[in-house]
Amino acid sequence: MDSLIRFTSIFRWPHSKCDLINDGPANTIEALSPQKSMKITQLLPLAGFYLFALITVVSAFLVVFLKNILRAAFALLFTLFGTAGLYLSLHADFLAATQVLIYVGGVLVLLLFGIMLTQRLVEADIRTGRIQFAPSVLAIAILFGFLLFVVFGTPWHIQGSADFPQTTATIGTMLMTEWLLPFEVSSILLLAALVGAVSIARGKRGER
Repeated sequence: MDSLIRFTSIFRWPHSKCDLINDGPANTIEALSPQKSMKITQLLPLAGFYLFALITVVSAFLVVFLKNILRAAFALLFTLFGTAGLYLSLHADFLAATQVLIYVGGVLVLLLFGIMLTQRLVEADIRTGRIQFAPSVLAIAILFGFLLFVVFGTPWHIQGSADFPQTTATIGTMLMTEWLLPFEVSSILLLAALVGAVSIARGKRGER
């Protein structure tokens, strides 16, 4: 987001008459006030946030209501990318990178390969009956109403923009120093779970 603000600063309008005089007769447009230029700079991140939110909501809607499972998986790709964009707009660069590398680059690609390599899954159509559709719409409406109540009923304390530090370097340093032992223990637990799953799968195949 800081790079976006720096990019918009290239198109800065002159703020005084001296700037217009120094620029010569080529710039005959009236100078914008500093308040207006600040508003434009603040609206760009907000527009990016709403754009990523729209991509996420629309693609998630397609994931739920598309009947073809392959098209639903491709729609899930845009949902995960939109979520990563929302993380970037909230200055959470580590979460955005993790979202793209793990979910998009790992889980979703594995899911797409599994669907495309299985002919039955590619041709399968997912259909939701009316009995399941009505309760889900009711639950979504209640949840959406609750979220609107929270958003508009909470007295938000809006502060000025601040310079957010980069979180990736801080988290990496903490994982390699202060939280090194829990990090390694969790990796050992994941490895043990993987070995256990493989052994259980081989035992079931041997029984067959």
